[in-house]
Amino acid sequence: MTQLPVRASLATKPLGLWASLKAARRNLLEILPVLAVKQPMVSGKVGVRWHMVMDPVAIRHMLLDRLDDYPKSKATKNVLKPAIGNSLFIAEGAEWRWQRRAAAPVFSHRNVTALAPIMTAAAEECCRRINDQSPKAVNLLDEMVGTTFDVIADVTFSSEGGFDVQAVHKAIDAYIDDAGKVSILDMIGAPDWIPRPGRLFYGSAIGDMKAVADRAIVSRQNAGARAIPDLLDLLLAGEDPETKRSMNIAELRDNLLTFIVAGHETTALSLAWAFYLCAFDQDVQDKAREEIKSVCGENAVTGDDVSKLPYVRMIIDEALRLYPPAGIVSRTAQSDDMLCGREIRPGDTVMIPIYALHRNEALWDEPDAFRPERFADRKAIDRYAYLPFGDGPRICIGASFAIQEAVIILATLLGTFRFTPIEGRKPQPVMILTTRPEGGVWLNAEPVT
Repeated sequence: MTQLPVRASLATKPLGLWASLKAARRNLLEILPVLAVKQPMVSGKVGVRWHMVMDPVAIRHMLLDRLDDYPKSKATKNVLKPAIGNSLFIAEGAEWRWQRRAAAPVFSHRNVTALAPIMTAAAEECCRRINDQSPKAVNLLDEMVGTTFDVIADVTFSSEGGFDVQAVHKAIDAYIDDAGKVSILDMIGAPDWIPRPGRLFYGSAIGDMKAVADRAIVSRQNAGARAIPDLLDLLLAGEDPETKRSMNIAELRDNLLTFIVAGHETTALSLAWAFYLCAFDQDVQDKAREEIKSVCGENAVTGDDVSKLPYVRMIIDEALRLYPPAGIVSRTAQSDDMLCGREIRPGDTVMIPIYALHRNEALWDEPDAFRPERFADRKAIDRYAYLPFGDGPRICIGASFAIQEAVIILATLLGTFRFTPIEGRKPQPVMILTTRPEGGVWLNAEPVT
């Protein structure tokens, strides 16, 4: 029997309210029923009516055709709004549309490509750190968090010392680690005005963090843009072409904080899982290394190389399929509808369990197996069966940034080291807000000769 990479334990029987709460606070993936990887839709009631949708046609209907009828769930907003306000990630309707139009140029192909040297430099610095640790085991999760953090700090603030980006990240991280856990009040559909325990004690840290960001924005407004604009400069210059509206300081700050955290957390997780998978299958790692050597030789991996490394990109795509950072996304239905022949009522929670969608037996051949080659022909994959960045108008605005960064970092490290697993140190996929490898990704790293 073919050995499979680690996977979450899905529920084999219906969970009641308390069992669901315990599972959700421990690992949200454990609330997913086994049926979710076998059927197009699963429904139930735990406090509120809920539906899990794994059918690409129904998902397209939600994310594209009836976008405004399926806004982000109240639970999601309750968790994140204290930290990132009414930013692009939270906003809905007209408020979201104008912000999206204003921010879109920030992530244009030209701007993203111009940031590639920063990604290359961070990847090479990571290699130096790993080399200093060799032959000791290395936690690739920690290394990827540090490396992608270096990238987002540099592209956001041009490495200036007046803004403590790390303090900002730690404040949001601390908030999410505890406040991000599902509350029983969320599960029973309690009104938003009832305080959620665990979300009451971060006001000071979050307030300090926002104040630091505000000062950085005002300082840059007074100093003017850099000769080579960074993310903050581009956001300050952003304007909705339809309304001519620009972001005020609060809107700039909330989106800046969103980009800082989301811009490195999700990519770091994807890379950590990719290294685990490469160590899991040495044949894949060897094939990737051959491609890297043929394209880059002894030279650094640059932005120009990204499109010439299709197999490295396939590894990233397959890691995102098996361990999507956003393992479950949740919406609240606003009007009567039908999905997969089932009635949807206003107030119903409608989830797209991306972890289960990406492993659904009706959509994927050997869904639990690690097979990067399945992405050799992207057109053969149903667009709404693979959603690591979402889709429709609300597809992740930084997707191209994340892919470019992931390919450069993965290729740089695979071209420098051979990674092998450590007995007894398998990571476990655990989702609170993102799908993290619990226990870290501990691997042996040996220089390639």
